[in-house]
Amino acid sequence: MRTRTERRERLVPHTIDGETKLVPETYTVEVPVPPKDWDHIVLTAALAVVAVGLGIVIVWSTSSIGDLLVRTDVLKPIAYAAATGLSLGWIVCMALEWLARYDPARVKRPRRAGHAFLAADMAAVCVHGWVADSLKVGIIGAVLSAGAKGLYTLVLDHQAAPLDARTQQWVAIKRGEVGSRLALGAVRRQLTRAESRAAAEEAALRTAQDGPDSAEDDEEATVLPLPPGAVTAKDAVRTAWEAGFREEDAIRRTASAALGRPLSPDTVSRYVRALKVGA
Repeated sequence: MRTRTERRERLVPHTIDGETKLVPETYTVEVPVPPKDWDHIVLTAALAVVAVGLGIVIVWSTSSIGDLLVRTDVLKPIAYAAATGLSLGWIVCMALEWLARYDPARVKRPRRAGHAFLAADMAAVCVHGWVADSLKVGIIGAVLSAGAKGLYTLVLDHQAAPLDARTQQWVAIKRGEVGSRLALGAVRRQLTRAESRAAAEEAALRTAQDGPDSAEDDEEATVLPLPPGAVTAKDAVRTAWEAGFREEDAIRRTASAALGRPLSPDTVSRYVRALKVGA
């Protein structure tokens, strides 16, 4: 078995004058070298070939379609930028195919869209060859695009491990549960921001109606209590700040009344400093 020497470090006790400390010590150890994973090496090489082929195809298609569009008196930058749309379209669909390779139901749509983009790309390359009096060259360019797509499909089919029907259903249910959690998290954030804005607007309206003097004298009377957990301490301090309070004691009383629990002066001071910087 092949081995290699590695230098490692460990802590060892060292005593001087009766006082022991842990000091670092360097030592060497022989570790076995795993055999080469030829399957992984071959797959990596195949992916590299596909990537190089895609790069060549993108350059060829962009050049051909861009030259075709320029013939219609379109500005060159615009023409060549638009020419990349078809190539990038089916390449993006290929990326989506890779992400959905373990789900046959989800992979169908990007695969069909990729075929449509590829067909449009090949047709445009052939038209350019016909317009440039070199139809054979146009056909060869279109075949290059189809070949790159075919190689990618072969690599993808080899890489995608098939899942049995029950496992696919389990994955679909699990994906739905996680997606629901993500969606609910986004909805909760939206509701929190909306409730914070509504509280700030209502507090500002009451302040404008009662006047600044009466608002400072009776903060708790003008604060609208919020549902528990609706906003954080930072949101409550910001709401009081937007309502026109500037004294930290007044802000603390207002925010505490809105939250339904007391806030520490240090917490209020920290958030007020951040608000002053943002102002």
